[in-house]
Amino acid sequence: MRGWVAATLVTFLIFVVHVPAQAGIADQVGATFGLMLQDVVSAFPPVEGVVVQVAGDHLYMDLSKKQGLLLGQEFLVFRKAGEFRHPFNGKVLGRYEEILGYAQVQRVEEGFSEALFVPVEGKDRPKPEDGVRITRGRIKVAVAPPTDLTSNKADLRRVAFMLALAMDQTKRFLSVDPGHVSEILLNSKTRSEELLVRPDRAVALGKPLEVTGWLVPVLLERRGVTYLDVTWVSAVTGTALFSRRMAITRADGAGEQRFPWEPRPED
Repeated sequence: MRGWVAATLVTFLIFVVHVPAQAGIADQVGATFGLMLQDVVSAFPPVEGVVVQVAGDHLYMDLSKKQGLLLGQEFLVFRKAGEFRHPFNGKVLGRYEEILGYAQVQRVEEGFSEALFVPVEGKDRPKPEDGVRITRGRIKVAVAPPTDLTSNKADLRRVAFMLALAMDQTKRFLSVDPGHVSEILLNSKTRSEELLVRPDRAVALGKPLEVTGWLVPVLLERRGVTYLDVTWVSAVTGTALFSRRMAITRADGAGEQRFPWEPRPED
């Protein structure tokens, strides 16, 4: 996976940074996010384990720091059911699974981890020997339009597309069309930043998009320095699972013209 991310970072930086020296904010945001990609991918290691104990709303897993577990990670909790076989030769091909809910990691130790159990309505409670995993498949994500809390007043309309492209190129994520994401938010009269503080909105709007999470980018200004802050919000529970922040270089001039709807430099 690190090889994929390294190759993606090189490709993405070439794509984004190959602009005039006085690049626009949008390009700088894209390049800055390219430097965050490894952290984003590392938050979703493809691992599988079992429940070893259940205590109230918490469960304990046989996964630990050795498997790269981090606080805030979200696991699927499942129970294996009956086998299914090949119709002709009778060979066992696999087992059915029942999805019980989700587990959000709250403590990571050397030999185990503790997580808060979030049930799926109508399903059984977990018990020892049930399975937990972060899928090895591509994780479906919605990249929200960026929120600009700075005084730059830059045109950031293509930033969501750039970030979605970067996520896709890691081969770990599958991004929904940012245009469709913007349409869903617009129709529901929801601003991107509301996803950070309104768990009900993050969950409800994630369902029609069929995503696991939201990537919410925000531009901040602190003491004359512009920062890119990206937060992953669970589309299952609405919880903000992790956030990364990095300073970007402020634009001194207009950026390269990229799309017909972007303003001309003299505008």
